Amino acid sequence: MAAATAPGPRAPGGEGGGLTASALSMERIQSLTDLADLEAAYSRLCEEEKVVQEELDALLEQQSTVENKMVALHRMGPNLQLIEGDAQQLAGMITFTCNLAENVSSKVRQLDLAKNRLYQAIQRADDILDLKFCMDGVQTALRNEDYEQAAAHIHRYLSLDKSVIELSRQGKEGGIIDANLKLLQEAEQRLKTIVTEKFDTAMKQGDLPQVERFFKIFPLLGLHEEGLSKFSEYLCKQVANKAEENLQLVMGTDMSDRRAAVIFADTLTLLFEGIARIVETHQPIVETYYGPGRLYTLIKHLQVECDRQVEKVVDKFIKERDYHRQFQQVQNSMMRSSSAEKIEPRELDPILTEVTLMNARSELYLRFIKRRIISDFEVGDSMASEEVKQEHQKYLDKLLNNCLLSRTMQELIGYYITMEEYFMRETVNKAVAMDSYEKGQLTSSMVDDVFYIVKKCIGRALSSSSIDCLCAMINHSTTELESDFREVLYNKLKQGFPATTFQDFQRGVTSAVNIMHSSLQQGKFDTKGIESTDEAKQSFLVTLNNVEVCSENIMTLKKTLESDCSKLLSQGFGGEQAQAKIDSCLSDMAAVSNKFRDLLQEGLNELNSTAIKPQVKPWINLFLSVSHNIEEEEFSDYEANDPWVQQFIVNLEQQMTEFKAGLSPVIYDTLTGLMTSLIAIELEKVLLKSTFSRLGGLQFDKELRSLIAYLTTVTTWTIRDKFARLSQMATILNLERVTEILDYWGPNSGPLTWRLTPAEVRQVLALRIDFRSEDIKRLRL
Repeated sequence: MAAATAPGPRAPGGEGGGLTASALSMERIQSLTDLADLEAAYSRLCEEEKVVQEELDALLEQQSTVENKMVALHRMGPNLQLIEGDAQQLAGMITFTCNLAENVSSKVRQLDLAKNRLYQAIQRADDILDLKFCMDGVQTALRNEDYEQAAAHIHRYLSLDKSVIELSRQGKEGGIIDANLKLLQEAEQRLKTIVTEKFDTAMKQGDLPQVERFFKIFPLLGLHEEGLSKFSEYLCKQVANKAEENLQLVMGTDMSDRRAAVIFADTLTLLFEGIARIVETHQPIVETYYGPGRLYTLIKHLQVECDRQVEKVVDKFIKERDYHRQFQQVQNSMMRSSSAEKIEPRELDPILTEVTLMNARSELYLRFIKRRIISDFEVGDSMASEEVKQEHQKYLDKLLNNCLLSRTMQELIGYYITMEEYFMRETVNKAVAMDSYEKGQLTSSMVDDVFYIVKKCIGRALSSSSIDCLCAMINHSTTELESDFREVLYNKLKQGFPATTFQDFQRGVTSAVNIMHSSLQQGKFDTKGIESTDEAKQSFLVTLNNVEVCSENIMTLKKTLESDCSKLLSQGFGGEQAQAKIDSCLSDMAAVSNKFRDLLQEGLNELNSTAIKPQVKPWINLFLSVSHNIEEEEFSDYEANDPWVQQFIVNLEQQMTEFKAGLSPVIYDTLTGLMTSLIAIELEKVLLKSTFSRLGGLQFDKELRSLIAYLTTVTTWTIRDKFARLSQMATILNLERVTEILDYWGPNSGPLTWRLTPAEVRQVLALRIDFRSEDIKRLRL
């Protein structure tokens, strides 16, 4: 059978053969009994045989390549043996070099150890010689009273390595060294006693050269703190004596003297200048002999004396200026409305000025102290850790914020803010009560007076160099302008512009009476009864000008304060939150300016509705009495004798002349804009009530152009936009036929933007008596 001649199953190929085993095992083939299965198995084995044959052929083709590679490997054998020998020789050389380097390194270490021991021996010998030299030198210097030299020998002794001295004591010369050490220690104590006594004597005698001489010796003896403490005590006595002398001069100052009003501020200035001069003079000495970072100790002692002297000066100020009593009186006046018990604001003026000057001098002094200490700490802390730097910063903050000077000035400024607020409020009320108007002026006197007062109070607070004080006064000024002063102007505007009809006039009088009654109750200003019509008109217009000027003045004041505050902050005054505080206060000021603008707009709307609208509306209604359903003859007559628009323009000119003379240019321009809007609205209403012929539409177009031309000359506002609807109505009324509108509508409109809706276009077309309604309805708009 064919199946019997089939090759048997192949075993799996070896590692180098790459041949694959048959998928059919011998057992599987022997178990086959069906002819179809046997034929399938035979066919599969034939295919596998073919694949194996191809693999064998491929391997046989590679035989020559493999043989060439084997020959090359046999040739490399001798070379590999040479390489092995060279590698062994190189390893031996490296081992030899390593051992040699280790030996050399060992010798170097031994030499280095010997060198260090030699240096220690030399140092020990030098220290022993120095010890002997110091002992001999200090004895000689003390006998000759050369205390600087004696201190230098003691300083050298104190700088010696104690461990070396201890080793020296254990040697053969230990007894001699012990004796020298004992003598040096005795000399050290003796010198400390002498220097202390000499310093005390010089301090009592006020001998500055000797004081400075022994002050320089203390750090050589390791007495840094004691030296600074004693020197500070001496300087504090100098400060106290000079301050007492200045205070005595103050008490004897004649009140007519030019500086009498600020004599206590001048006294504090002299105190601060004296301390600053001391710091500037002695800072180099402290840094040179005591090292950086020690100036803080000196200033800390000086600040204690400064606080004592400031307390004396401020106590005298409070007593002589009767500061607390006046503050109490101000508080009582603010809580009670009775004018009999109120303190006169003029009495507070010099005191408030002096307090701000005292605080400004204090801020300047504290800033000087802060700058000096920070500079000294920066040098001393250049290599210090961050914790040390933070600790020093805490010391500085505590010194500046908790000193009696800072607390005292904060208390004085607290009283000052209340008194300044009272001064401003009362003076503003007086300015309002004394308000007057001069003919030819646009504003009344109270606007300039009130803003002069506000600027003065804020400027005085700014001069104190205290950001909190400045912010408080800006807030008080903002409140005064927003509440009290704006209320005064609001009440004046609320009286209204004199009415033209009897009913409106009666309404205006009733309103004025009510306002005067409430104003008298509040005690803010007095009225002289119901003014005449002309005076009432002038008063209303002047008040409008006042409101506009107030808004502008507030923004000008804001810009000025921004510049001044920026300069103040750039000089180092104020803390981290200073800029944010100032920005908040100034933003409130801008909001108040906007409230004045809102009030101005309300007044203009009132003027427009009571003075302009009642006049303009009847003039526009006269348009209805002029027929626009005209023929050629009537059109020619209208051209020669204008029936409406020229008289309307004359009436407008006469009416606006009164306002132009009495209002500022900005307000007049705004009022003209309101009038223009009113004319456009009212004219559109009467237009839609009229009927037009073709020539009537042409007549209206001429009238509208004349009106627009006139209004363009009396205002800087663009008015063509306001009359856009009317201009488009005039265009429609000028059409020759209904369908001509399509030449201007939709895709044919070009740059023209229609303000009329399709329904309104049809409504205007219907005004033409010669246009049929059927044609208008057929239009597709």
